[in-house]
Amino acid sequence: MSDESPLSITRDGPVVRAVMDRPARRNALSEAMGAAWDRLLADLAGDPTARVLVIGGAAGHFCAGLDLTEVASSETPEQKLARQQVRNRRTGGRFADIAALPQVVIAAIEGSCHAGGLGFCCAADIAIAAASGRFCAPEVRRGLVPAQILPWLARRTGRAAATRLVLEGRVIDANEAARIGLVHQVAADAAGLEAEVQAAIAAVLEGAPGALAETKALLAALGPISPDGYAEAGAAAFARTASSPEATEGIAAFKAKRKPAWAGG
Repeated sequence: MSDESPLSITRDGPVVRAVMDRPARRNALSEAMGAAWDRLLADLAGDPTARVLVIGGAAGHFCAGLDLTEVASSETPEQKLARQQVRNRRTGGRFADIAALPQVVIAAIEGSCHAGGLGFCCAADIAIAAASGRFCAPEVRRGLVPAQILPWLARRTGRAAATRLVLEGRVIDANEAARIGLVHQVAADAAGLEAEVQAAIAAVLEGAPGALAETKALLAALGPISPDGYAEAGAAAFARTASSPEATEGIAAFKAKRKPAWAGG
């Protein structure tokens, strides 16, 4: 799939599948993919005939997070600051839109589920991983901040586990992700993952559509994902760090597969 069509969407009756499809970049979130997500979410929000959304990734990976090639640019610091603030604000809004869908959302995770990929995982109602799943919030290692995924991580895993994930930036495996509540279930392999997704779909379709949507609304009414003003503050923090010398060094180090200067070279 080309970057002009980075989100593959299929439908089987009431079940919609959205597969992030940039395999050369481990399905990293580009601006084009974000725009495709926004179109799909707008359509689903008004579609009473769709009952389940399954989110997945192509070629054995879920989503490696933000495409850092679009963070590192030749723009002036002022231009980069403005663009990254807008982009990060929309990223947070996109996760909120996924969670607010009347459909039940299932994340089917293989391979890399990093950074923004964790946002898709945690915004979903149900998350199921294959044993190949690898989970990481590496932003601080790139000179960035996990601005918009942090509330979703904290809601899914609790604040203590989320704190360790975002401060250490280490990769954890699928079993550890299940232990801390990041995912609900782990399957042995891709075939097992699909079997568990099909079982979850079948269970959901036993529920009445209106009752399911109302139940999701009640869950949302238990409390907001973050305090008023957090999304804007998070977007501003991400924009500041994305425009900083730390991000320049961190992204360069990531591309060169070396440690950044602050980690001792």
